[in-house]
Amino acid sequence: MDFLTLFSVYVVVVLTCIALVCRYSGQQQTPFGRLYSTFTQVVSPWIPQCIQNICHRTVHRLFHQRNNFFLYLHLLLEAAVYAEYSYEVFGFCLEMDTTLVNVCVPYVLLALKNYVFYLCYSRDPGTLTKKNHAAQLKVYQYDEKLFQVGAVCPTCQWLKPARSKHCRVCNRCVQRFDHHCIWVNNCIGAHNTRYFLLYLLSVCAMAGDIAVLTADMLFHVVLRSGILHAHYLDDQGQQQPSRMLFVIQHLFMTFPRIVFMLGFLIFVFFLLAGYSMFHCYLALVNQTSNEWFKRKGHGCQHCHPVSGHHCATSYNPIRGFYHRGFLRNLGEIFWPLCPTKKKDN
Repeated sequence: MDFLTLFSVYVVVVLTCIALVCRYSGQQQTPFGRLYSTFTQVVSPWIPQCIQNICHRTVHRLFHQRNNFFLYLHLLLEAAVYAEYSYEVFGFCLEMDTTLVNVCVPYVLLALKNYVFYLCYSRDPGTLTKKNHAAQLKVYQYDEKLFQVGAVCPTCQWLKPARSKHCRVCNRCVQRFDHHCIWVNNCIGAHNTRYFLLYLLSVCAMAGDIAVLTADMLFHVVLRSGILHAHYLDDQGQQQPSRMLFVIQHLFMTFPRIVFMLGFLIFVFFLLAGYSMFHCYLALVNQTSNEWFKRKGHGCQHCHPVSGHHCATSYNPIRGFYHRGFLRNLGEIFWPLCPTKKKDN
C-alpha cells in the first residue's frame, strides 16, 4: 500500500498545482510568482553560474522560441498510450465481449486527431504582411478599450488591426490572435482557430474513449475473478473481506502498465475537458483567450462613474464587444471574415 499512498500524494499535488495555476492565471503578482522569486533568491548563490546560464538558456529555448520539443513529446506520449492499448487492452476487451467496432473507435479518433493536428500545425494562423495589412485594418472595428485606433506594433512598426497581437515567440503579428500553443508549435489565430478547437475536442474524445474501454475491461476482470467476495489475511493473521483498496492493489500488481495508463488518461481527459469548455465558451461569445485575459479587471478608459459619461460603443462585460450572436460567432470561427468585409455590431 506504500506505493499506492505515494501515487495518491503525487496525484493530489499535481491537481492542486493545476488548480492554483488556473486560480491565479492572468494576475501579475501571484503566490507562485512570489514563491518562485524567493526560491531563486535563496538557491541562486549555491548554484554555479554556468549551470544557471544553461538553465536560463534551456527555459528560454523551450518557452520563448519556436521549437518542436513539446510537439515530439506529445507524439511520444500518444504513441506510448496507443502501444499499450493495442498490446494489452485491445485483446482483453475482445475477450470481455466488447464489440470490435467499439475497440476500433480510438483508431478512428486518432486518424481524425492527426488530420486536424496537421492542419493546426501547418496552416498560417493569419500573419500580417505588407500585402494584406491595409485590408486587415478594415476587418474588425476598434472597441477603444482593448484595441485603440492608431496603436502601433513596436516590433513590426505598423498600425495594429483590431484584435491582432504580436507574438514574441514567432516574431510576427497575427490577426485575431488567441495564443501561441507550444504543443502544435504555432500561433492560434483567425485562420486556424477552428482546427485548434477540433484538435482539443478530438484529443479529449480519444482520452475519454480509451479510459472508458480500459475501465470497463478492469471492471469485468474484477467481476470474473471473484475477488470482491474473497478474503485475505492481515498482519495479525485474521481474515478480512476484500475492500476497494485491496482490489486496487490487486489491479496494480496484475496490470501495472494498464492502471498507470488509465490514471494518465483520466488526468488528461479532465484537464483537456476544462480547457476545451473554456475555448468553446470563447468561440460562442466571439472572444480570444488574449482578449479574455486582458479584459480581466480592465475597466473602460472612456467611462467615468462620476461624470456620467459612457462610451458610444456597445460593450458587454460577459460576452465582449465582438459578440454577434452564438451562431454568427461560431460561423466566424469556421469561416473567418474576409479582409474586404467589415464586422457588424
